[in-house]
This record gives sequence, C-alpha cells and structure tokens, in this order.
Amino acid sequence: MRGGTAGTAAAGRRAGGARAVTTVASAAALTLLCTTGAHAEGRGDVRVTKTVVNSGNNVIIGTSARVTYPIAITIRDNSGAKGLSHVSVFSKSKGWGFSDWTGTRCEKKSATTSVCTATMTVAPGWLPDSVPGDINTIAGVWQVNATVKANDGDYWISDDIAEFKMKRASKLTTDAAPEPVAKGASLTITGKLSRANWEDLKYHGYTGQTVKLQYRKAGTAHYSTVRTVKTDSSGKLSTKVTATSAGSWRWFFPGTTTTARVVSTGDAVQLK
Repeated sequence: MRGGTAGTAAAGRRAGGARAVTTVASAAALTLLCTTGAHAEGRGDVRVTKTVVNSGNNVIIGTSARVTYPIAITIRDNSGAKGLSHVSVFSKSKGWGFSDWTGTRCEKKSATTSVCTATMTVAPGWLPDSVPGDINTIAGVWQVNATVKANDGDYWISDDIAEFKMKRASKLTTDAAPEPVAKGASLTITGKLSRANWEDLKYHGYTGQTVKLQYRKAGTAHYSTVRTVKTDSSGKLSTKVTATSAGSWRWFFPGTTTTARVVSTGDAVQLK
C-alpha cells in the first residue's frame, strides 16, 4: 500500500476494529503506509543515483511541534529528469509509517541529472491511534520509497533507496545541590531523562538508561565525563560527588536507535 501525492494525504481511521485508509484532498492529515516488500521496476533508463534524508540527520518527533524534513533524491536519465510521482517513508521492521508529502522542488544539475527534494511533514497530533498497536514501536530505522520519471516518459519505482532513523524526542534535566557548596563537601547531582510518548503525546521517564555525568571547571571550555549512572524506574538520576572547585555539572544521554540524544543545561555551582 503506497502513500499519496503532494497536495493529498492519507488518514487512518478505525472501522470495525481494523485500520482503513482514506484519501483527503488538501488536508494536512496522516499518511498511513504499509510496505509489501522491496523491489525496483519500471521502464527505460531513468534511475535514482543518490538519496539523502534530512541532510543526513535523524528525524526527531516530539509531542506538539510540527516537523518538516527534506528528502533529496538525485535522478538521472538520458532525456533529463522530470520529477517525482511518489514518495513514502515507513518503518523497516513494522511496515507502517507517518509523514505527509507536502511539496517537491526540482533543481536541474545537468542535461541528464536533477535533484528533486521532497518536503515531508509530521504533526504529532496525527499520531495517537494512527497505526495498529503501539505507535511507539515504529521508532527506529525507516526506509524511503519513490517513483521517479523522465522527460521521455521513462519511470522507475525504487524501494528502499535510503534508510534513516525516525526517533522519539527526549528531555534531560540537571540540578546540583547545595548551592553554593563548601570545598570538600558532598554535592548531590540529580536529574531526569524522559522521552516523547507518541500514544498520549506526553513525556514519560525513560527507565534503565545509562547517562553520563559531565563536569566543566569554571574558566574552561569543555565538559568531561565523571561517571555513568542508570536511570531508575521513573527515569530519575542521582549521584554524589565531592566539590573540589567551582564549575558546571550536566547530564549527557547519547541516545538509542529509537530515542534522540540529549544534553541537559549545565548547572553552575560556586564554592563558599
């Protein structure tokens, strides 16, 4: 099952407990997609030679802000590339996805080659109940499918032309206490790691994750890792250190395949 074209979007809705797909013209709705297996077929010599999603960066979706990201597809044909007639993205493991194809801009590079950039849009409000089961399970590695066309009528259906990571947004806090602290006294560094839940559009504590405690001495430019701590059942962090100098403390989470990396704001502590 393939997604719609620019100017249309497919929205999922429940019908007798099953998932149906409806095409809604001129609506910013969810594109609900299902893969039926990778293949490449068509007519003529038009081909995709390169595909870059979001300038090589992860696509990170939170709970409220609309996200747009580009997919730059390089097309080559001896008659010249005409453009795109289909673009879709979805989870490699689950076969479902969400993104509205909202526009395309093609730039001619030579007589035979053009780069067509598709703009994809996701509004988190679309996500709850949009796919069978828990939508959070489709975070991770995604793939791109596209159908490209040439000036002479050639076309090519290209599946899995690029892979990227669609990740859940994360948040991380830091608090150091007491402030100020006596030199040589104990300082408690706490925080919380949470990530976006696409089912209820709220942030929940991310449990059992290894997070790095980092320190930057006052007057220096860089943080260094002091130790690693695991989040508890609520996503909270806590550890004690000895205060030896004034400086700033922060937590750093490197991220996972499904969840974005995040660095907390540093908390500066002075000596008394």
